[in-house]
Amino acid sequence: MANLLLKQLFLFDPLSIFFLIVIGIVSLPSAIYSIGYMRGEYKRGKCILAAALLIVFVFSMCMVVTAGNIFSFLVFWEIMSLVSYFLVIFDTKHVKSVQAGLIYIVMTHIGTAFLIGGFMILYKHANCLDFFTIKNICQTIPFQTKNIIFLLLLVGFGTKAGIVPLHIWLPYAHPQAPSHISSIMSGVMIKTAIYGLIRFVIFILGVNQTWWGSLVLVLATITCLAGIIYALMERDLKRLLAYSSVENIGIILLGVGLSMFFISINKPYLAVFSLIAGLYHLINHAVFKGLLFLCAGSVYKATGTRDIEKLGGLIKKMPQTAAYFLLGAMAISALPPLNGFISEWLTLQAFFLGALDVTGGTKLFLGLCAAMLALTGGLAAACFVKAFGITFLAQPRSHYAKEAKEVSFSMKAGMFFLSALVVILALNALKIIKLLAKVASVSTGIDIGNMSFSLNNFILTPQIANNVYLSAPLLAAILIIFAIVAYAVYMSFGRQKAVVYKTWDCGYYKLDARNEYTSTAFSKPFRIAFSFFLQPYRKTQKIRESFYHVKSFTYETHTTQVFKKYIYDPVLALVLKSAKAMRRMQPGSIHLYLGYIFITLLLLIVFMRKF
Repeated sequence: MANLLLKQLFLFDPLSIFFLIVIGIVSLPSAIYSIGYMRGEYKRGKCILAAALLIVFVFSMCMVVTAGNIFSFLVFWEIMSLVSYFLVIFDTKHVKSVQAGLIYIVMTHIGTAFLIGGFMILYKHANCLDFFTIKNICQTIPFQTKNIIFLLLLVGFGTKAGIVPLHIWLPYAHPQAPSHISSIMSGVMIKTAIYGLIRFVIFILGVNQTWWGSLVLVLATITCLAGIIYALMERDLKRLLAYSSVENIGIILLGVGLSMFFISINKPYLAVFSLIAGLYHLINHAVFKGLLFLCAGSVYKATGTRDIEKLGGLIKKMPQTAAYFLLGAMAISALPPLNGFISEWLTLQAFFLGALDVTGGTKLFLGLCAAMLALTGGLAAACFVKAFGITFLAQPRSHYAKEAKEVSFSMKAGMFFLSALVVILALNALKIIKLLAKVASVSTGIDIGNMSFSLNNFILTPQIANNVYLSAPLLAAILIIFAIVAYAVYMSFGRQKAVVYKTWDCGYYKLDARNEYTSTAFSKPFRIAFSFFLQPYRKTQKIRESFYHVKSFTYETHTTQVFKKYIYDPVLALVLKSAKAMRRMQPGSIHLYLGYIFITLLLLIVFMRKF
């Protein structure tokens, strides 16, 4: 009896264990990092409060991915949301933190409302809260009802994941939280929504409609492009990383959506393969985005600013942080042989293999999705060239950067741990793929007993086609050998001939930080190329001493937040307008309230007579 009750309350299948591992490998180094990060920032009492909230936050996420019934899932989902809200507004002295927390809590509860709606329909048909019982009953639920449940769950989990256009909270909340919390929120918390989609849509509800996967793929593609385009425009380092999280959620959903699509058209091998790619990128993103947020926190701790226009030259002041950030930037840009390359390449292979196995418009659709993923990868590389170059290279642009120092040991230890995982996840690709195949098998209900997975020329194939292999470890070994040979040649023949001299300064003398390339200048070509979406505008101001003499001139360029302007602002205006109209009904008059009661009683009497 006790074992049966335990199984109904908790679920420890491969999918849950996988997400527990993801939570652990990001939360542990972030907690170690927080020791040095919080020291000196807050008083002892507030540091203890932050530690307690962190423990509850991690615990609630663990309970979310191991809950065995809908009720416990919702309870821990709400605890996770509330605790993360308190962590977002932790620095209550800043108005932006409170505003970001308000946007976050409103959006997350809107998402929860949609989840409750979907769960209530499931409970109505199953008359039970247990996952496995509901899974069995779902086979008898009508297709129309399943469609409604799917849409409710997609909006509910999509809000937490940050799918465009439900991402509005993410670039506000993530930058305002302490950096180790930002690392966990971006690296882990938003992934619980991916868990929810896999658990409730693929595992429990069952995918039997082709348009479900197609819709997820369309939303994922839009999310990829919108996220990275906005990231390219940012000069706030943490907001840049937050928008990049939107992009990577899109990449993960490309794998998940593609798996749903192949399940619906009965392509079992491709369904498992696509989900492997999505799950691989999920854990990869958790690691390198957690690392980048910790690096951004180190920069903020050392300089007191997140504005990359006021940084520069930090590679000399903070060499270890610069090295860790560079590694994370290379991984998130999908450069070989790091982990981001492996998972994005597998996702592309899923599209290529799928396109070869379908006909007509579907082939074109999958090809376009693959092209958009490739474009996203190129834009991500440009984005992080800007982030690393403007932040760490050239000369310091302000006194903040000039006075920077390397961070404490605990902060460096947290970054080193995640940096090591970036390499480990790349060099053990085949082993990880085989483990993820078991997770994908349980999640999709597809038997993989007849499938064998081998990395052959970076293509995951069911059988070994030939004896020529090009794996991530082999590529890494080739690069290391090449570097050693190049260094040996340099030491033997080129060192004596080298002349050390200052960098060419284009014919100018005494160049300073004002002459350096800026973040705004770097992103201008992209701002022009995507002007149809970004809708850039300028603000200029001239202060004159006389008609002919301009004392000062200021120039600002901005981009339009399209989703905020055309979706959220009109909705908010409508809500406020409705609230003002309703307020007229509450003027504080006791006579009017008695009249309301009298009219209500008359309506009830009329209603009772009719029935």
